[in-house]
Amino acid sequence: MGEMIPPPVKKLWDKWNIRGVIILSLFLQSILIFFAPSRRRTAKKLFLVLIWSAYLLADWAADYAVGQISDSQEEESEKHSKNRELLAFWSPFLLLHLGGPDTITALALEDNELWDRHLFSLVCQAVATVYVILLSIPNRLVIPTVIMLAGGVIKYVERTAALFSGSLDKFKDSMLQKADPGANYAKLMNEYAAKKKMNMPTEVIVVEDPEKGREGNTSVRPEDDLTALQVVQYAYKYFNIFKGLIVDQIFTNKQRNESRKFFDLLTPVEALRIIEVELGLIYDCLFTKAAILHNWTGAVFRFIALGCLVASLCLFKMKKEDQYDGFDVALTYALLICGIALDSIALLMFCVSDWTIARMRDLKEDLDEKDTWVDRLLNWILDFKTPKWKRFKDGHQVLNRNFMFRRWSEYVHAYNLIGHCLKIRPKRIHHTKGKIHSFFHKITRRLALGFRAMNKGTFQLRNDRFLSNLSRENRVIRTILINPLRVFLRYFFALPRFLGILIDILGILVNEVLDFFGIKELVEEIRFTTSDRLTRELWEFIFKEVQRKQRFADDQESAKGISSARGDWTLAETLSKKTRDGPDHAKLLRYVTEKDYDQSILLWHIATELFYQEQIDQVITEKEEEYTNREFSKTLSDYMMYLLKTQPTLMSAVSGISKIRFRDTCEEANEFFKRKHIKKSSNEPENLVNQASRAILDVNTKIDPMRVKGDKSKSVLFDASVLAKELIRLKHGGGEENMWEVVSKVWVELLCFAATHCDSKEHASQLSKGGELLNFVWLLMAHFGLGDQFQINRGDARAKLIVAN
Repeated sequence: MGEMIPPPVKKLWDKWNIRGVIILSLFLQSILIFFAPSRRRTAKKLFLVLIWSAYLLADWAADYAVGQISDSQEEESEKHSKNRELLAFWSPFLLLHLGGPDTITALALEDNELWDRHLFSLVCQAVATVYVILLSIPNRLVIPTVIMLAGGVIKYVERTAALFSGSLDKFKDSMLQKADPGANYAKLMNEYAAKKKMNMPTEVIVVEDPEKGREGNTSVRPEDDLTALQVVQYAYKYFNIFKGLIVDQIFTNKQRNESRKFFDLLTPVEALRIIEVELGLIYDCLFTKAAILHNWTGAVFRFIALGCLVASLCLFKMKKEDQYDGFDVALTYALLICGIALDSIALLMFCVSDWTIARMRDLKEDLDEKDTWVDRLLNWILDFKTPKWKRFKDGHQVLNRNFMFRRWSEYVHAYNLIGHCLKIRPKRIHHTKGKIHSFFHKITRRLALGFRAMNKGTFQLRNDRFLSNLSRENRVIRTILINPLRVFLRYFFALPRFLGILIDILGILVNEVLDFFGIKELVEEIRFTTSDRLTRELWEFIFKEVQRKQRFADDQESAKGISSARGDWTLAETLSKKTRDGPDHAKLLRYVTEKDYDQSILLWHIATELFYQEQIDQVITEKEEEYTNREFSKTLSDYMMYLLKTQPTLMSAVSGISKIRFRDTCEEANEFFKRKHIKKSSNEPENLVNQASRAILDVNTKIDPMRVKGDKSKSVLFDASVLAKELIRLKHGGGEENMWEVVSKVWVELLCFAATHCDSKEHASQLSKGGELLNFVWLLMAHFGLGDQFQINRGDARAKLIVAN
C-alpha cells in the first residue's frame, strides 16, 4: 500500500513548515499591533472576527513553531545541521511573539482571569526555548540568541503581568487604601472612664478630619472652555476615582459631591469628551499593557526589550552570512527588523497616549494660568482626537471624526420590530459614510434597480418597440437579424425571473442551515441593524435631563429613586404641572408602573413607531422643537430595541422574558400583515412601514387585548396600539403640552434605568466592541451621583475627648 502523502509534498512540508509558521506568526503580530486598537472604535462583526482569529492563531503559531524547532534540533542528519544555529536563534522570537503586542492582551474580561494559565505557559515555553538553545551548542549565534531570549521573556512577563493586573480581584485590590482602624476606642474609653472616676466633666465629641476636609477642592473648572489637555487631565483624575465602578466599589459622600459639582459646571460636549477619555482609560487597563507600562519599571523594561532586538541585529550582522541559506538569512533579518519596527511603533503610541500625557502634566493649581510651550504642543497632539461635528440640512450636528482618531464607535444603533417583521432595515437619518463606501453603495443600488427593471420586463418592452420599428423599415433586417435577436432577448430577459426563483429556493435552504447551526439570530442582527452617528442635540438632551434630575437627589434615597425611574418620574412630573383643561397623562402611567421593564420597552417601542408614522404627514407643520423631540424619541426607541434584542448580556439584569415577548409579538404581527396582504413589494420601505402602522391603528381596541387573548401569548402588539392611540388622543386633545417631549423624556428614563441596572462588568466588556451610548449614560449618572454605589452617610470624622475647664 502506497503512502497517503506523496513524497514530494512531504519533502516540501518538511522544508517549509517551520518557516511558513514563523512568517505567519510575524504577520499576525503585525495585524494585532495595527488593528487591535480599533476594537474600541468599531462594532463591525467582521472586523471583530478578524481580531479574534489573529489573537488565537498568534498563540497557536508560536507554540507550534517552537515544537517543530525542538523536533528538528534533535535530528542528526547533515542536511539539517547547516541551519541548526538559525533555528535556535528563531526560537526566542516566538517567545517574543507569545508576549504579544502592547495593544491587546485580552480579548474579553474572562481572559484576564486566566493569568495563572499564561504564567504556567511562560515557564513551559521558556524551558522549551532553553532546551532548543542547548541542543544547538556549539553555536556561533549563542550570544545574540541569549540576548533575544531575555527580550522574549520580558515581553511574555509583561503580558502575564497585564493579565494579572486586569483580573477583577487584583483590579479591586489595587484600589484599596491603607487599612484604617479608626480611633483607638479602647484607649479612649479607658481615659474617659478614668476622667469620670475623678469626677472631671468629660465628654466625647466628633470633629471633622482637617486633612480629609481639604481633599477635592480643585474641582472648580477654568473660566474658559476646557482645552484638550485639560480634558485628559480631568478624565485621568476622575478615572482614578470611578474606575471602582467596574468592581462595584462604594464611594464616599465627598467624592460624590465633588463629582456632582464639577460636572454640573460642564457643558454637555465637555462632559462627553471627558467621559470618552475615561472609558478609554478603563479599556486600556483591562485589555492592554497600559497599566504596567506606564510606570518607571515598565518603561525601563520596555527599553531593555527594544535594546535586546537592536543588539541581536548588530551581532547577527557581524557573523558570516554566507554560511547559511539565503532565504533563512533574509527571514532572520525580517524577524529582527520587523520586531524593531513594531516595538518602535508601540513606543510611539506609548508616548502620545492619554496615559503618558496625563501622568506627565498634572493639573495646574491656578486653572487660569497661561499654557507653556509644552502644553501647547500636547494640545496640538490631542486636538486630533477632539470631537468633530458635521451639520446636516435638518440642523443637527453629527459626530464625524476621522476613524483613526475616534475614541469609540460614535454610533447609535437601531433595530425596529415592525421593520424586522417586514424584512426592512431602519432608515438611516444622517449618512456620514466615506467616499469609497458611498461609491460602492451607489453601484450596488444601480445594479439592484437594473435587476428589478429586467425582472419586470421593462427593458424587454423597450427593446421590443425598438426592434419592431426597425423591422418595419427593412424586411431583410427583420428576416436575418431582428427575429433571431428578439428570440434571444426574450430568453435573456426571462433569465432574471428564473434566477429570482433559484435565489428564493437558495434563501430557504440557507435559512434552514442557519437555524440548524444556531446562528440565524446573529445573521438577522447584522441584516436588520443599522447605525447612525450620535448627534450633538441628542447628547445635550440626555445630559440636561440627567443634570436636571440630579438636582433633586439630595440624599441616598432620592438618588436611588431617580435612578430607578423608568418613565414614571417624567409622567408624574407632567401630571403635577398639568392644568385643569389640559390633557390627562394618568392613563400612561400604567404602561410603566404596572408592566415589567422589558414589556415596557416593547410597548413604548411599538407605540412610538405607530405614533411616529401617524404623525409623519404633519412634520412640515410641526415646530422645530417638536420635530427634534420626535426624532429623539424615534432614535432612542430603536436604540433600546436594539439593546433588548441584540445585546442580551448588557440587558440581562432587566430583560426578563423579553425574548419570548419579542417572538410572540413578531408572530402576531406577521400573521396580521399576512391577512392584510402587507408585504415587501415595489413600494418604498418607508411607505410599507407607514401602511403597516396605519393598519395596526385601524384595529378596534375598545376591549383590552389581554382579555381577548389571555396570558398564553406574550404578544404586546395591540396593547401598544392602545398606548399609541392614547398618545395621539393626548396630542390632539388640547393643552400646550408637547407630547413628543413627554415621549422623549420617557425614553431617556428607560435608557438611564438600563444603564444603572446593567452589570458593571458588562459595561467594561462592551468597551472592547466599540462602546455604546449606554456606557456613556452609565458613567454620566455615576458622576452626577445617581445610583446605589454611594455610601452617603459615611463621614470623614474623628472622635475626640474633651475635658471642660
